[in-house]
Amino acid sequence: MKNSIKSIIAVIALVFSTSAQAQTKSPKLENSLLWEVSGNGLAKPSYLYGTVHMICGSDYFLSEKTKKAFETSNKLVLEVNLADPKELTDMQKMAMGTEPLSKKLTPTQLADLDKILKTTTGMSVQQVDSYSLMTVMSLISMKTFGCEDLKFYEMNFIEMAKARNIETASLETIKSQLKSVENAYSDEEMIASLAEYNTNETSKLVANYKSENLDELFKGITNEKYMNTKAKKYMLDNRNEDWVKQLPELMKKESLFVAVGAGHLGGELGLINLLKKAGYKVKPITK
Repeated sequence: MKNSIKSIIAVIALVFSTSAQAQTKSPKLENSLLWEVSGNGLAKPSYLYGTVHMICGSDYFLSEKTKKAFETSNKLVLEVNLADPKELTDMQKMAMGTEPLSKKLTPTQLADLDKILKTTTGMSVQQVDSYSLMTVMSLISMKTFGCEDLKFYEMNFIEMAKARNIETASLETIKSQLKSVENAYSDEEMIASLAEYNTNETSKLVANYKSENLDELFKGITNEKYMNTKAKKYMLDNRNEDWVKQLPELMKKESLFVAVGAGHLGGELGLINLLKKAGYKVKPITK
């Protein structure tokens, strides 16, 4: 359960990046997880980095270019600040459901969820009855990686920030993320999306991540099997637009290292394109 709580935020962003109808006119991007943001009155550049949130230890990597960018930045900015005790408390509360799943879901939904759980985790719906659907999602998603040594990019960045004694900030809260999920999915839709989780799709995600292929990551993240137009609006588009409203003032003050789910970088309404439209020069760092 400890790992489940720890990974809820990771799974939220991961799921948001693995569903929705692909956008048309999505600008083609160079293969890089790291992008430099400059110009438009900035005294120093800031950096935008796409994470996969969690990954098996054997697949984990952090390139030298990323380490260098991190070392030259003055503040770490994440989707949610997991270094904040209040956020951790809220996350722990969120892990438990407001009512048992056996009361929240219909008999058909419970049967469907039980089948998915048994197939992917070996657990029964009775064993997760007190958890929220988001926690169940985290359990299922973690299992599709096929390893026991999952590493979390955001947690690693937080430790790196502590070692340098720089501040960690956030673009939103765990409560606002939960609200996005509630707006994006009905219980029925969430269970249907969970039925599509499998090791093959996760393997593709990891392969595209390791090759820093943002276009392929975005295609997978916006697959209609996981996310319909409504879900995409709440899980990706609205959040991206909100973050781009916050970033200019933050970047004026100091150089930032902004680490968010890689699915938020690509597409017409992705952070890279939105920042360009806002007047910034956004270029990939490939070496």
